[in-house]
Amino acid sequence: MDSILKPWKLILTLLAVVALCVGCAKIPSTSVNPWSVIQLPTKANIQDITFTNPNHGWIVGSNATLLETTDGGKTWQQYLLNLDEEKALLTSVSFSGREGWIVGKPSILLHTEDEGQTWTRIPLSSKLPGAPSTIVALGPKTAEMTTDVGAIYRTTDGGKNWKAMVQEAVGVVRNIERSPTGGYIAVSAKGNFYSTWFPGMNAWEPHNRNSSRRVQNMGFKPNGGLWMLARGGQVQFTNPENPQEWLEPIYPEQAASWGLLDLAYRTPEEIWVAGGSGSLLCSFDGGKTWEKDRAVEDLPTNFYKIVFFSPEHGFVIGQEGIILKYEPQAAATA
Repeated sequence: MDSILKPWKLILTLLAVVALCVGCAKIPSTSVNPWSVIQLPTKANIQDITFTNPNHGWIVGSNATLLETTDGGKTWQQYLLNLDEEKALLTSVSFSGREGWIVGKPSILLHTEDEGQTWTRIPLSSKLPGAPSTIVALGPKTAEMTTDVGAIYRTTDGGKNWKAMVQEAVGVVRNIERSPTGGYIAVSAKGNFYSTWFPGMNAWEPHNRNSSRRVQNMGFKPNGGLWMLARGGQVQFTNPENPQEWLEPIYPEQAASWGLLDLAYRTPEEIWVAGGSGSLLCSFDGGKTWEKDRAVEDLPTNFYKIVFFSPEHGFVIGQEGIILKYEPQAAATA
């Protein structure tokens, strides 16, 4: 009997493998690749990118890395900072006009008023809960800074004084993001819950995750709703008609082993999602259907951050000094 069953077991196993492979190949490829690959003059781990205008931009990263571009991001040059901490991790950079800010670990705050020609270090209190994580320039001498335990501070005098916006920190966070209207969302370090804060609130409001999958990253939709990336390649959005309700989970690429790390909207309907192993996916209908940009999937990197400064000006940050620049016109003429 065993001799009869063994061939059938083998056949069933092969059919299962074929079915799995077919399932993996179902997601179509994008018709064009709008991304140009740029190798930066560093192997540092890039953390953030910003622009003062369409041509002039800055990148920060590990080992006190600060890069500058004056041609829209096609080429980048090292800017040497006079920091005692040569291994400092610069985590966030932001500009409002000619005034800019950089934060990093351990306890680094830099300020410029001349579009980055010179940078001044501003001392931070030793009582600051956690290390600086993000900063957003909001206007003349005004900025908001967060720490890696969810503290939020605001300055209106160029960094001399800071006002706490929440009574208590939320705890160690995996990531934290600010909405254009001043709200924040933070994912706990283990991804087992997330918290929200909006102007006027005294403290963070915690929320349990809505599935057994740990949360990887979260952010704000253009309409003010939320998006969520969870382990196992899961994407989820809040209901546009009821922001308190989560819609059914979406799996852009079934049976994928890599994780989803970041999501960004190029337009209200066009969504890009980045992940491990050079994975870059796009939806042109608000997340209903998905395509994969296979022109970049062989790059030896994980894509972990997407930033769009306008519908025609965007970047994807990878590892080992690799970034992608959004250039749809180049793709159309290629």
